[in-house]
Amino acid sequence: MKMNKLGKTGLEVTELCFGALPFGPMQKNLNMVSCTRIVERALESGINFVDTAQSYLTYEPIERAMKSTGIRPVIATKSAACDYEFMKKAVSEALAQLDVDVIDIFHLHAARADDSVFSERQGALECLLDCKAKGLIKAVGISTHSVKTVQAVASRDDIDVVFPIINISGIGILHGTREEMLKAIADCIAMGKGVYVMKALGGGTLIDRYDEAMTFAREIPGIASIALGMVSEEELKFNLDYFEGRKRELEVPLKKAAKKRFFVVPTLCNNCGQCRETCPNEAIAECDGRSQIETAKCLTCGYCVGACKMFAIRMI
Repeated sequence: MKMNKLGKTGLEVTELCFGALPFGPMQKNLNMVSCTRIVERALESGINFVDTAQSYLTYEPIERAMKSTGIRPVIATKSAACDYEFMKKAVSEALAQLDVDVIDIFHLHAARADDSVFSERQGALECLLDCKAKGLIKAVGISTHSVKTVQAVASRDDIDVVFPIINISGIGILHGTREEMLKAIADCIAMGKGVYVMKALGGGTLIDRYDEAMTFAREIPGIASIALGMVSEEELKFNLDYFEGRKRELEVPLKKAAKKRFFVVPTLCNNCGQCRETCPNEAIAECDGRSQIETAKCLTCGYCVGACKMFAIRMI
C-alpha cells in the first residue's frame, strides 16, 4: 500500500483510509463482532489510517481490533463540540474509549459550517490547541464540506490537517464549486497542511463510476489519503485490490453497499427540524409538517439519524 506524508504533521498514512462511519449505528448498525472483524482485517491488510468521530459511536470496535491485532494505526477523530469544556470531554472520551495515550488527529467536526466556525467555536479550537500542547493530540484539524472553510485554513497557523469533501461530480460541496474546492485544497497543501479527503464516491452515488471517481481523487496533487467507508470483507478486498493496482470489474458487494437510502417515518416525526439543521447537503426539507429526504441530494452519511431524538429516520 502506498504511503504518503500528511503535511507537516510527521505522520505517514496509507493512501486508503478506513472510514469507520458506515458500519456503526448511524448507518448499517452491524453487531460488535462484525464491526471488530472488518477493522481487524483492514489493519492486518496494511491499512494504517482509521477515520472515526465521536458521533459515529465506533470507538469500541476500533479499540478491540487494535488490541486483538496488536496494530496501532494512525487515528483521526472529530467532535462537534462548540465550547472548551465539551471539547475537553470529547478528547477525554476518545482517549479512554480507544485506550490510547494520544490521538493522532482531532478535528473540529464542522461539515456544513463556513469559515465563521473558527470564531463561533473558538473555545473548542482553543481546547484542541491546549491538548496538542499537552501531548494528548498530535495534530489539530477540521472536517468540512465548505469551500470557504478550506480557503480559510490555508492562512491559519493553528490548523494542521484539513479533511474536505471532494469528488468528480462536486456533489455535497458547499459555499463554492468543485473547481474552487480544488483550488482551496491546493492552497492548503502549498502551505504545508495535511489533506486527506472524503466522499470521493459521493456517498455511494458514484459507485457505477468507481474507477473514474477514484482516478479523479487519486490524481489531486498532494493529497495524502482517501477515506472510504467499508462494511464487509468483500468491500475491503475490492478497495485493497484497486488501490494496490489489482483492478477488477466492479463486483456485486460494492454495488450492494451503495444501495442504501434513508427515509423519515411520518408517524414518528415531530417536525423539530434538527435533521434539517444537521444535514450537510441540505437534502432534507419540510413537507406537510414533516421532514422529508430528497434522495437525489442525500449523501447517505447518516448524520440525520443521530440528530433525530424521535428515532424517526431509518436506513433501508
